[in-house]
Amino acid sequence: MAPLAPFVPPHEVIGEGPHRVVAIHGWFSDRSAYTALLPHLDRRAFSYVLPDLRGYGRARGVPGEYTTSEAGRDLLALADHLGWERFSVLGHSMGGAVAQRLLAAAPHRVRRLVGVSPVPASGVAMAGEQWELFASAADRPDNRRAIIDLTTGNRHPDAWLDLMVRHSVEHIDPVAFRAWLDSWAREDFHDQIEGLPLPVRVVVGGHDPALSARVMRETWLRWYPAAELVELPAAGHYAADETPLELAHVVEDFLTPDAG
Repeated sequence: MAPLAPFVPPHEVIGEGPHRVVAIHGWFSDRSAYTALLPHLDRRAFSYVLPDLRGYGRARGVPGEYTTSEAGRDLLALADHLGWERFSVLGHSMGGAVAQRLLAAAPHRVRRLVGVSPVPASGVAMAGEQWELFASAADRPDNRRAIIDLTTGNRHPDAWLDLMVRHSVEHIDPVAFRAWLDSWAREDFHDQIEGLPLPVRVVVGGHDPALSARVMRETWLRWYPAAELVELPAAGHYAADETPLELAHVVEDFLTPDAG
């Protein structure tokens, strides 16, 4: 079956600055994943575009393969639609894998790359009960809650966990949610990005046992010669929600040297 034609995702643009940034959400949320971060961003220096990937938010019901490679093509179509020839990319979790697909497809267009608790280009090895926990999460909200609780260090209030789960159920198509898992967890394309010389910053939360600093040293930091690692001690997997001020600083501090 031939790939579907690229699709310009529903999106919003925040800011009017000259440094353009594509901000990609993760598996558990649509573009509102960055809501808590937005008030702290420098809108004079940067313009951020926040898209909904296929199956998420305003793109629920949009048919697709629901793969990171398809999303990379969609985001290039979005950049073309906006007239953005050069831009930086910010990706959270699954969005980190999507960001690297975009980079692999058009390395000459990406200025800088920031991954926040990002999935490596080699995927994430899971088997047995762990795989079943993730694979069943599309139909079982309790599994979604368990995953969010685990990856934030089992330390957040029930009300916050319930809010995160409710939002994911209400804003993500379950068929797409399940299909996305096979792509971001099981596909290995690191040979397509290994050695690319662009500046890369990887941000992890100190309370995230899944996509930890150790995992990043074994993957991202090995593959990108200009990569650096920042750990946020008070965050888990969802730094944009847990520590938005700190995340805004480490993102824009890294992007600022190339702001012109």
